[in-house]
Amino acid sequence: MRIVFSVINDLSSDQRMNRICTSLSQAGYTCVLVGRVLPDSRPVTEHPYIQKRLKCWFHRGPLFYLEYNLRLFLFFLFLPVDTICSIDADTVGAGLLAARLRRKNHVFDAHELFTEVPEVANRKTVKKLWGWLQKLAFRHTDKAYTVGSELAQWFTNTYHVQVEVVRNAPLLSRQIPWEPDTERFILYQGALNAGRGLEAMLQAMCVLNCKLVLAGEGDLSLKLRKMASDLGVTDKVQFLGFVPPAELPALTARAWIGLNVSENAGLSYYLSLNNKFFDYVHAGLPSLINPFPEYKRLLTECEVGILTEAHPNDLTKNATLLLTNEELHRKLRLNCNLAAQKWNWEQESLRLLDIYGNLKNGQ
Repeated sequence: MRIVFSVINDLSSDQRMNRICTSLSQAGYTCVLVGRVLPDSRPVTEHPYIQKRLKCWFHRGPLFYLEYNLRLFLFFLFLPVDTICSIDADTVGAGLLAARLRRKNHVFDAHELFTEVPEVANRKTVKKLWGWLQKLAFRHTDKAYTVGSELAQWFTNTYHVQVEVVRNAPLLSRQIPWEPDTERFILYQGALNAGRGLEAMLQAMCVLNCKLVLAGEGDLSLKLRKMASDLGVTDKVQFLGFVPPAELPALTARAWIGLNVSENAGLSYYLSLNNKFFDYVHAGLPSLINPFPEYKRLLTECEVGILTEAHPNDLTKNATLLLTNEELHRKLRLNCNLAAQKWNWEQESLRLLDIYGNLKNGQ
């Protein structure tokens, strides 16, 4: 079977799609991953699947989404393919239309609750349009899956379709043993965007006796650097900028605490399951974690961190606890090692192969 996957990013740091395409390629599928090229895009690294980036005139706003989906549609029309998989609502219009016109399988992979992300949720007309596309995707696709149980349940209840779960956990075989730096630091890995609790963490650094390392860039990059300067904590906060995904595990294994404390900025955030949660677990790294349903569910299975609100006082209190309570830190590290044995891509990829294997066998 030949499968094409469509995303809206530039492919350079999409770890989930790399895992998905690699696993399917190793299982004998021919995979094509198509995204877009940005003005500052880095060259793609070599993988066992085909990568294609489309060039657009527009890079934001309605004209961008219209142009990109038109380019995707034309790309799909002439590509030898058996199955089209659309990632999120922003690529599903082109994928679903092309699949139906060509009588091919269509799969929908929802990485988030698109209609409830902050940039959409408060814009009535925009939300209505994306909601229509999201509903269309779930109602008319052949298979659907998402990243976590809470999201799957919401989609199932809302659209009355079966939605599978393929969590974005790392490969157990690539786990790097935890070996912290002498100077203890808290690590945040991911985009420096609004709603990630980063402003509150910088305020907490005024009190905490450790370093904060931020691995990533985003919309708040300049604002956070200025805020660190204004608070007088530049000596305790290190901005690494973009770190290639292949280099992240070694960095994570050197930290003392992982940071995964988003704000409750809407239903999409509230039901989310961030990649970094599993990355910290696989590094044997105790973390500060959102008190959201998906994380509460996982922590009942295995306590790998402390539920923490995105507030300076709560961040200070719980970070201090992990910095000073050696017995608690050791207990959580051991739990991380146990949890990694069941929360890993080797297990999740079995669900993925089952989804596409059923398609191949005629539903």
